[in-house]
Amino acid sequence: MRDGSGGKRLALVCLLGSLLLTACDDGQSTEETAAAPPPPGVVVAPVGKAPLTEQASFTGRIQATSKVEIIPRIEGFLERRAFTEGAVVAEGDVLFEIERDSYEAAVKSAQGSLQRAEAAAKLADLEVQRQTTLVRSQSAAQARLDEATAKKGDADGSVLQAQAALTQAQLNLGYTTITAPIAGRISQAALDPGALVTPASGALATIVAVDPVYAVFPVSNRQLLQIRKEMEAHKIDASGLVAGLILADGSDYPHPGKIDFVNVTAEQGTDTVTVRAVFPNPEHFLVDGQIAKVTVRSGTPEQVLVVAQGAVLADQQGPYVLTVAADDTAEMRRVQLGASVGASVAVTSGLAEGDQVIVDGVQKVRPGQKVAPTQAAATAQP
Repeated sequence: MRDGSGGKRLALVCLLGSLLLTACDDGQSTEETAAAPPPPGVVVAPVGKAPLTEQASFTGRIQATSKVEIIPRIEGFLERRAFTEGAVVAEGDVLFEIERDSYEAAVKSAQGSLQRAEAAAKLADLEVQRQTTLVRSQSAAQARLDEATAKKGDADGSVLQAQAALTQAQLNLGYTTITAPIAGRISQAALDPGALVTPASGALATIVAVDPVYAVFPVSNRQLLQIRKEMEAHKIDASGLVAGLILADGSDYPHPGKIDFVNVTAEQGTDTVTVRAVFPNPEHFLVDGQIAKVTVRSGTPEQVLVVAQGAVLADQQGPYVLTVAADDTAEMRRVQLGASVGASVAVTSGLAEGDQVIVDGVQKVRPGQKVAPTQAAATAQP
């Protein structure tokens, strides 16, 4: 009896222990299952193509296509200033007037001298005709005809001198009215009415052409050689290059320009070549002498692979992106980057069109890790 009861108790203890062990195993398995995190959710977008125009930037300076200093040609008192300082003047507009009285008197005096010279020349011509008739009839000596002919030549010379003096007097009278030789914006006047001006007085004002204008910028020989090689490789003619400007506030100048001159010599000190582009300036935004950032690009865009800039990471070895394979595994791809295309960046190597690149949630993913990808909205894809 004792042996049977003890056996039953032993069997019961073993059964309870087995149940307890099973319960412990089930609890540990449940805890492990609960502790395993799900794959991180990420947003992916396929690698696509976008138009890219190769572009180079330079620091340049705006330069007027024409700049003229207004200098008086005669001496006299400044009578009137006929323009508003800083205004735009047209070619031929009256700018200054110098007192005319003395120059009008000089013209009249020259006219009188010309009349006297012409009268003397006419009298000398009549004397030659008379002496010619007398010599033919042998009523006068040849010497008298020669003398009359010489006097006629002297009188004709006096006429020419008088005509030249009259022309000069008329020119000087015309110089009393100073007009604009070109169209443009005029500077502040250097002298006020009433001042005595002479050719040695210097510029009375300066006119600067405002439309179009030049942008002059230096290009290193290395850059110039690279640009020419790229133009040759892409079969781009110089006329296909488009110049642009970035203003001081960072905004783009609305009117494109074109390259119209490349200097034939290089600056020895800097090993650069001066390049000039011409830009329309109808709103007169651009001012002679100001600094501007000049961009030069080809007119024909090229289709290139692009990814969102936020998808690109970098370490000591360079830039890389994380892609998602067919089995939802994150993979590292080393890439080489090109120029920016809006919010995206061009990829020259390391990716193929259609590759699924993680564009959101990339910071919480490690290479080789399983992920739960979601396609980006069409408007968010590059």
